Amino acid sequence: MYSVKRTNKFPSTLFLTKTSFMKKWIVFTMVMSSMVGSQLLAQINAGLYRFPDVSASQIVFTYANDIWIVAKEGGLATKLSSPPGVESFPKFSPDGKTLAFTGNYDGNQDVYTIPVEGGIPTRLTAHGYTDRVVDWTPDGKRVLFASGREAGRERYNQFFTISSSGGPAEKLPLAYAEFGSYSPDGKQMAVTFISQVFRNWKRYRGGWNADIHIYNFTTNKSEKITTTDASDELPMWYNNSIYFLSDRGAELRMNLWKYDIASKAFTQLTNFKNYDAHFPSMGPADIVFEAEGKLYRYELSSQQLKEVKVTMVTDKTALKPTVQSAEKFIQHTTISPDGNRVIMEGRGELFSVPAENGFVKDLSRTSAWAERAPAWSPDGNTVAYWSDQSGEYELWLMEPAKENSARKVTSYGPGFRYNLTWSPDNKKLAFIDKAMSIKVYDIATDKTTDIDKGLRLSHGGLEGFNCNWSPDSRWLTYSRDKENYHNSVFLYDYQNKKLTQVTSGFYDCSNP
Repeated sequence: MYSVKRTNKFPSTLFLTKTSFMKKWIVFTMVMSSMVGSQLLAQINAGLYRFPDVSASQIVFTYANDIWIVAKEGGLATKLSSPPGVESFPKFSPDGKTLAFTGNYDGNQDVYTIPVEGGIPTRLTAHGYTDRVVDWTPDGKRVLFASGREAGRERYNQFFTISSSGGPAEKLPLAYAEFGSYSPDGKQMAVTFISQVFRNWKRYRGGWNADIHIYNFTTNKSEKITTTDASDELPMWYNNSIYFLSDRGAELRMNLWKYDIASKAFTQLTNFKNYDAHFPSMGPADIVFEAEGKLYRYELSSQQLKEVKVTMVTDKTALKPTVQSAEKFIQHTTISPDGNRVIMEGRGELFSVPAENGFVKDLSRTSAWAERAPAWSPDGNTVAYWSDQSGEYELWLMEPAKENSARKVTSYGPGFRYNLTWSPDNKKLAFIDKAMSIKVYDIATDKTTDIDKGLRLSHGGLEGFNCNWSPDSRWLTYSRDKENYHNSVFLYDYQNKKLTQVTSGFYDCSNP
């Protein structure tokens, strides 16, 4: 294989020595340069607080996959955990002295506890399945968690409790359970049997949306209290009311709602219009949640919503320049016309790699941005690719033999575009975008022509879309889907701007 030697602190060139090319394609490394801009202070105003909870005096949350704790009014936060894995769903014990959370210290997500003053985490579960902390029992003696360990399917969880001092887990009499909250006396629970909070879609309406039930542990019966087709999630029981998140409101966003058990009336408490509220949690006198990347506290007595401003001291290791291997992140390649070099996309950088002996060169050297889908022109003088250096993926052209020659040639705006195909005369580039529009960019005229459009292509089909030019660069041919779900072959006359379907669609034809 190739061994790589770094020649200076921020190299643009890596020199290779060949040892066994046939056994391994290539190993190379890239150096991420520091982010553009001035050096920021270590104390930062953070955002994207996740999974918050509140006690009588403090708020705990997950930030950058670690657990932090701060005064309820806000201020400087203290980090309580720092393992390489992710910590999530921290929950205060009823007395506010201990935190239960899901942590990945030893290669699996299990239930841990830690004092709020810090200390060595205590591991409570050791099952191979994920154990997600849900809450504490009202007496503070046991931790409630969700797990699929006995469900028989990985699609749903069940509830278990375990003593805060360790021991065997006990299963609750619920066939399905994702999120829940005990009644103050512990005899009932507000629970969702299914959940959509981990899904990547929004505004769904249908039978897979969560509903909130009140389950009675004495009678083993449940009553459904939500009846809309909206999503009603993450219930929190407080006195004679159940608080929860729902997108049933006019905003069609997840907002905080209240259900009065006696009157069975619903009241909307917040009115976020642009973004959803996420993962609320109930304390003795407040509800905390994240919305718009910010941390909010809803005071139950005053019914007032307040933003909690948090600062924290961190070394921001995610922004620290590091040496990373690109060997396992190669996605797109393009071979030079003479066959002597290959340009590879790896970790958002473009590398020029020798076919046999020679040096590897980082052509883009833009660690803050991503370059994708390089395509070498037939004459070997130009490489076309997509880059988000301007904020959106635009078409860029570069002369690989000339330093600092990259230039942006389009301003399409938001969207994602796929593989580029050069015409033989080196003047045109054909491609498809995420909206399934097939286009041709003309370098000479700096104009883009809309050719055609697919009907139902997802990412896989768009990534695999390919087209071919005739030797005289006049005709473009490709296949796309039709109404009958078959593919037909099309021929586009670029000179006369005329599109012709050349196969009937009766047979499935592709890759002309």
